[in-house]
Amino acid sequence: MAMEKPTLLVLAAGMGSRYGGLKQIDPMGPEGETILDYSIWDAVQAGFRKVVFVIREDFKNDFREAVGNRISNYVEVDYAFQRMEDLPGGLGVPLGRKKPWGTAHAVYSAREAVTSPFAVINADDFYGSDAYLKSARFLFPASEEKRDASSCCLVAYGLGNTLSDHGGVNRGITSQTRDKKLELVEEVTGITRNETGEIKGVALDGSERLLGEDTAVSMNFWGFSPLIFDQLQAELSHFLASCDDLTSAECHIPTLVDLLLKKGEVSCRVITTGGSWFGVTHREDKPMVMNAIGSLVKQGVYRSPLWK
Repeated sequence: MAMEKPTLLVLAAGMGSRYGGLKQIDPMGPEGETILDYSIWDAVQAGFRKVVFVIREDFKNDFREAVGNRISNYVEVDYAFQRMEDLPGGLGVPLGRKKPWGTAHAVYSAREAVTSPFAVINADDFYGSDAYLKSARFLFPASEEKRDASSCCLVAYGLGNTLSDHGGVNRGITSQTRDKKLELVEEVTGITRNETGEIKGVALDGSERLLGEDTAVSMNFWGFSPLIFDQLQAELSHFLASCDDLTSAECHIPTLVDLLLKKGEVSCRVITTGGSWFGVTHREDKPMVMNAIGSLVKQGVYRSPLWK
């Protein structure tokens, strides 16, 4: 039997609309590297041997030219397309639907390309090397350990390491058991740190939440076994059958995991990392991200240029 390849699944289908075209993905590194370059580099160093990009089909050639060809000497590269009409059970696209169905559907789109345990990340977020090392250890434990196929993981960050100085951010606030099993991911919006250092945000019910610096938050870095594709098929069918407004509703990974947790069909380990998450939530965040990456290059964490 062929040896399984740890796979990194990169959710990039939103990049075209977000950036106004792949060619304008912002360079962040000293030699024009993007955040995505550093993510793939960290994953390869951690032992991932295949990268699958979920993209829009009409961007395949541009994406291959801008990203895929540059890394293909370092890691196996494949592509999956998030198509609005790619639905379980041959269901049709509702009239008026203009966009795909969210991050859970993006993962479902990769079911033919991913055959081994895999990590899922956002294309435009910097997660740091520790996240990839810890997720790889979870997905491919030492030979004497046995990992149940229904066991998944969430790499979580201390909230204080994910805030912006330039405006509020939305974060998935985790609740977990004493043995680090995920109970719930709660969306809290408009999170900011005030002049006195307090961190506050607004829960979905409209109430104000006072949050701790070390509160573990989800930044959409997950680890799954291929069993998740069967579970996704069932849950997406249920989502589509029970949804009130199919012209705009989306199904995201935290919602999927929450449903599976409630049914007892998965257990989810929360893996905390002390690393910092970087992302350009606000335009003014870009200099901070560039400075942070530049500092890591100067410290020797990354070489420059990254892909020689």
